[in-house]
Amino acid sequence: MSSQLPDADTGKMYYSISEVASMLKLEAYVLRFWEKEFPQLRPKKNRAGNRTYQQKDIELLLQIKHLLYEKGFTIDGARNYLKDNAKSPESNNQSEMAKTLLKEIRAEIDDIIKLFP
Repeated sequence: MSSQLPDADTGKMYYSISEVASMLKLEAYVLRFWEKEFPQLRPKKNRAGNRTYQQKDIELLLQIKHLLYEKGFTIDGARNYLKDNAKSPESNNQSEMAKTLLKEIRAEIDDIIKLFP
């Protein structure tokens, strides 16, 4: 896919709709429209009611954009494709385990780096 994900090293967990729209080179109204059309896309809202997108939301948006703009899918076709190709709970569990393991490895590397002046 042609668009880049936000840098994971920024430490940000949540992004505003304007930040995400800018990252994906789309208008905010497109993201709001896709939210209505794709049941998988449900960004959380903060106390003020503003959408807050997480990394998983951005990855889904990238996939939707790819299907619609690069693969030429219709909205219905993209919706069905995402529904039919949803990750199984088992693969989600493996993904979470891999993320946990990578965080542990990174913490160990950071501890090792601190040993050197």
